[in-house]
Amino acid sequence: MSATQQVITIDDISAENAPVIYVAGGLNQFLEAVKAEVTGEVPDLKTRKGRERIASLAAKVSKSKAAVEKPGRDYLKRLKEMPKVVETELREFVNAMDALRDATRQPLTDWEKAEDARVDAHNDAIQRMKDLAVFAETPTAAHVANVIADLELVELGDSWEEFLPEAAQVKDRALATLRALLADRKKHEAELAEIAKFNAEKAIREQQERDAAIAREAAERARREADERAAAELAAAAKREQDLKDQAAAQQRAAEQAARDAEAAAAHQALQLKLAAEQAERIAAQAEANRLAAIQQAEQDRIAAEKRQAEAVERARQEELDRQAAAVAFELQQAQAREADLEHKKSINRAALEAFVAGGMTEECAKQAVTLIAQRKIPAISIQY
Repeated sequence: MSATQQVITIDDISAENAPVIYVAGGLNQFLEAVKAEVTGEVPDLKTRKGRERIASLAAKVSKSKAAVEKPGRDYLKRLKEMPKVVETELREFVNAMDALRDATRQPLTDWEKAEDARVDAHNDAIQRMKDLAVFAETPTAAHVANVIADLELVELGDSWEEFLPEAAQVKDRALATLRALLADRKKHEAELAEIAKFNAEKAIREQQERDAAIAREAAERARREADERAAAELAAAAKREQDLKDQAAAQQRAAEQAARDAEAAAAHQALQLKLAAEQAERIAAQAEANRLAAIQQAEQDRIAAEKRQAEAVERARQEELDRQAAAVAFELQQAQAREADLEHKKSINRAALEAFVAGGMTEECAKQAVTLIAQRKIPAISIQY
């Protein structure tokens, strides 16, 4: 710790000496001073004055803490704001310097732009002359001649400046190329014209030959058609004559057939009348036979019905007799069963009576006991028959 720091007390702390105080270990002197002051005495807790002194010393520690902390916090706040101030100052400085640099260089920049534009204009003009000798498709001779005329109009002078030699060279080469192309296209087009002329003449000859052939074919066809019409007319006349003959013969045959049909129809009608009379007689005879058969069948049905009724009455009478006999037999069987049951019960009761008597009961008591048990008047005791 420096001598300057050693002579500074808590009360001396200010914004001016804050950079010297708030450094690593710079606050230890204040901590030691306060600690020495509050630990230099031992108040008596048993007295009120002693307790108040302890409270006073603690309050003094808090006051000393605030006296050191508040200036430190203010100093720290200024330190945090300092980067923003520096950044703003630097940004304004850099912007001003950039603007000064650009303003200083602006004349040179303007000259460079103008120079680039001038050079580009000359290069574009030279390129346009080069492009005149380049075609996307094979041009006609007339088109090439027009291009040559346009290129010859391009003036070469001082306006081309240092590009004049290059422009002259490009123009000469382009004209040479175009003139060679023009000669070639003229030759080629002349050959095409000759070929076209030959083809046209050939086409005319071929068309004339086709027309002559067509005329000959038309004449031949007309002759054939005339012959065919004449033959057709002769055939038609012969057919009409034959048709008339056939029609007359057909009419003759039709008349003869009509006479035969009339005769056959008369014979058929007479036969039908005869057959109808015979059929009527057969129907009448059959109707009479059916009537007699119906009467006979009705009589037979009546006799059969009476017989069935008599048989039904007899069956009913016999069934009633059988029922009565069965009822009598059932009643007899029931009576016999009751009698047998009664005898069975008597024998069992007699055996029970004898058992009671054998057991020492009197016969009267034994009878009464058996009777009471048989009548189910003794609880929990019964006789199994």
